[in-house]
Amino acid sequence: MNILLSDKAAVIIRAMLLQPNKKWVARDFEKGFCVGRARAATVLCALRDQGFVGGIRSGRLAYSILQNKKELIEEWLNLYKFERNESYLYYSAQEDVLSRLKSYFASKKENMAYALTLHTGANLITNYVNMPTIYCYLPATNFKSASLDLRQALDLKELKRGGNFCLVKPYYKTAVFFNTQKIKGYNVVSDLQLYLDLYNFPQRGRDHAEYLLKTLKEEGKNIV
Repeated sequence: MNILLSDKAAVIIRAMLLQPNKKWVARDFEKGFCVGRARAATVLCALRDQGFVGGIRSGRLAYSILQNKKELIEEWLNLYKFERNESYLYYSAQEDVLSRLKSYFASKKENMAYALTLHTGANLITNYVNMPTIYCYLPATNFKSASLDLRQALDLKELKRGGNFCLVKPYYKTAVFFNTQKIKGYNVVSDLQLYLDLYNFPQRGRDHAEYLLKTLKEEGKNIV
């Protein structure tokens, strides 16, 4: 498996993209990122072999620094598709179901218990694509029980086909929640994750990904 499809590697890459000029060593990822030193060293080595990390390979002054960021993102887009996640589609007859979702999690006081993605999350930034289906990540560790509770609270119905509310068990179990942002009171995945999810999504995903990138640049922001 390509290193870019590893959850721990995705955490490391996201951290490095946020601080692209930092000289990293493996132990930097133990605190705050929950990646063991040995695992981090393996990931950094693999990224170096692929040309995405430079620096001094070994010795007392050894460090790793991100390089070729554009090529890294392009390679990531070639490998990752939203369909790698497990998606479960339901139906809600409530027009205010999204605000009810926010109220549900606010009452539980679980800040990292969900994150919106795809057009649902991106439209809070761009308001670009009119897509009725809501896409919501829930943590993989307790996905079954969390999704059942949420479905009962929001009265989500199971259908054999169709639907407008998608609960998503993430492929990147940890990394998908990295740098989650709060927009208009909603938890939304990072701009980078929005871009990754949208880019190869068949329903106007590429258009929205490119518009998101354009919007962020106009606001003086980068995708990472």
